[in-house]
Amino acid sequence: MKNELLVLLAVLILSACNDNTKSGITQQPTLADYSVGEKWVWKYKGVTTEGEVRSDGTDTREIVSSNGVLGMTIGKDTIPVTEIVKPEESETPKYDWPLEVGKKWKYENNWTSQDGTTGKQSQDAEILSYQKETVEAGTFMAYTIKYTGKTTNSRGYSADETEIWLYAPAVKTFIKLTQNQGDFHYVEELIEYSKSK
Repeated sequence: MKNELLVLLAVLILSACNDNTKSGITQQPTLADYSVGEKWVWKYKGVTTEGEVRSDGTDTREIVSSNGVLGMTIGKDTIPVTEIVKPEESETPKYDWPLEVGKKWKYENNWTSQDGTTGKQSQDAEILSYQKETVEAGTFMAYTIKYTGKTTNSRGYSADETEIWLYAPAVKTFIKLTQNQGDFHYVEELIEYSKSK
């Protein structure tokens, strides 16, 4: 009986997510939305206005199970999915859930790099549209979210930046990122998405 209730609850959660997507309002993904074997592959490239290639490669993430606990592989690390779906307790979040066209908010991020450099990203975010978008991995309904602001660091670096993120609820993440930061142009695009058979 308990298992039946859990299955019913999972179905209700998934159908609620689907209904929200159809109406153009999307809630944050939950643990029940992920499955073992789910895989994402992005290609990325960053080039300066002088033509210098600073980054060029692919990034793969996959859902795995360890002792019944779902995790997402990111590089050599595996992050529990429960951490990924945990609501962000911030007044300046990356994504302000639920997502809806016309929504505006402030995004701020403070960081420290491996060499000890500290920095801050401060941006104004706005959801411009929700429509079909095509990338190498396929065509998805996606939100276009525009972030405009500035990045600074403790070494005196300061640059205006504009980022366009295409977030697709069906794959629970972004399918394309286009970033212009000072003299640096960066594009990351989803080239493969698959679920376990």
